[in-house]
Parts: sequence; C-alpha cells; structure tokens
Amino acid sequence: MTEPHPVNRRRIMAAGAAVAAASLAAVPAHASGQNERHHEEPVPTVVLVHGAFADGSSWAPVTGRLQRLGYEVKAVANPLRGLAFDAAQVRAVLDSVPGPVVLVGHSYGGAVITEAAAGAANVEALVYVAAFVPDAGEVLGELSARFPGSELEPALSAVPVTGPDGRPGLDLYIRPDRFRHVFAGDVPGSTARMLGAAQRPLSATAFGDRATVAAWRTIPSWNLVATRDRGIVPELQRFQARRAGSRTVEITSSHLPLYSRPDAVAALIKAAARTVTSS
Repeated sequence: MTEPHPVNRRRIMAAGAAVAAASLAAVPAHASGQNERHHEEPVPTVVLVHGAFADGSSWAPVTGRLQRLGYEVKAVANPLRGLAFDAAQVRAVLDSVPGPVVLVGHSYGGAVITEAAAGAANVEALVYVAAFVPDAGEVLGELSARFPGSELEPALSAVPVTGPDGRPGLDLYIRPDRFRHVFAGDVPGSTARMLGAAQRPLSATAFGDRATVAAWRTIPSWNLVATRDRGIVPELQRFQARRAGSRTVEITSSHLPLYSRPDAVAALIKAAARTVTSS
C-alpha cells in the first residue's frame, strides 16, 4: 500500500489547479397516518448531499427522522472528485425528481449544492449544515483560509493516485488519530472510529476548484452553524450565512451535527420544507 504523504495548502492547491487545467428526496407524496400534515398536502422531496470523507449513510440519523415525518428522502452519492464533476452528478439527480425539492448540503456538500442548484427549476430551498457556501468565483481552499482556526489541513494525509484518464492526482483522507478531534468531537468514540475507518477520500482538486455560480442568490436558504466546528470554523459559517441572507440557527456541535444533533438538523430541514409547502 502506498504510504500517505503530509499535506499542505500549497500542495493541495497546486494539485487542484493542475488537474483542473488538464481536464477542464420526495416526489409529491401523500403523508402517512403518522405524518402531521393533512394527507392531501404535497410535500417536497428532500435531497441530501454529503460532504468530504463520507458517503450517503452519514445522513442516516437525519434520514430516519425525515422519513418518519412523511418526507421522501434521497441521500445521493457525492463522488468527491471535484466541484464541477460532483455538481453535475447531483444535478442529474435533481433533474430526475418530479415536484419541488429541498436541497441540503453538509460540509463540502454545501459547495456542491450551491453549484448544482443553479437553474434547477424544482429546487425551492437550500439548507446548509456546517457547510461551505461559496460565491461565484471563489476557490474553496482560499475561502477556508479567510477565517483562521480550522484544524483540518494539518490532519490530512494524501495518497497519490492515478485517475481513470491516466493522470496523476492526490486523494485526501483525515488521519484516523485526528478524525474524532477535528470532525466528531461530540460523537461517541465508537461511532467516530467507525466513520473514520469508512471515510471516502476527497480529490485534492476540490480545494483548487473555482465556483462558477451561487444558487443562494436566487433560491431561499437556511443555515445551521455548528459552534464547535474545528473543520469549517464557526466564523466562516456565520459570514457565509449573513452573505447569503440565510435563515440561520446556531447549535453547540462539532462538524458532525448529523450524528450529534440530528433532531436539530431535521428541524431546520422541516422548517425549510414547510415554507415550500405553504408557498
């Protein structure tokens, strides 16, 4: 197995720039008897987009809560191969969903939904959970560095890989010994170890990719700020929420409120969905 290499921002940005230059959930549904809505009232599909170092199962505690409320939920697979590619994959899912959508992004998934939702006629609300919310023209690595204090970069290790096109690249992981501290400080140790062991890598290109659009400029947004986040610092989360004009709540949580505060996450998504239903 190839040994991981230390990571620094310059190396990540260079890898991202090099690769970028080289390559340029519910359908309208009737609620069950357990749903608090009237049985004839349509509800939006909630589409959940996970962040880096995770997969769709990271939403499991939230997914179950939303399903019990009667929502159709799609926890989509975010490829984690770079902003443009990932957004295109999520957009394909959005285009396949009939009826209104509440689109939710956690962490890096926030950047993906910001790109993917632009021009999607069925996306009526955006929800950001401890997330990146870039504006058009911004680079994620630079946005992250705008407010100091993130402990993510020194916790990363890089594995050299060869892409399907034969070009060299870097896959980023959080070191297992740092995963809980940086990402999941208020999550039970056994759960954090499981999540750290199962993490999916993020292509280093993501930190060098430039956002081309900002869907929050035309779509109403909600934002959950995690006040004990060591990955995306709370000051950055607050700045982004203010800039987007989001309806914002703050909770005491690590970067993984999906596990530590799933009721709060589900409640914010429900609040967004209710505005869609009543509009």
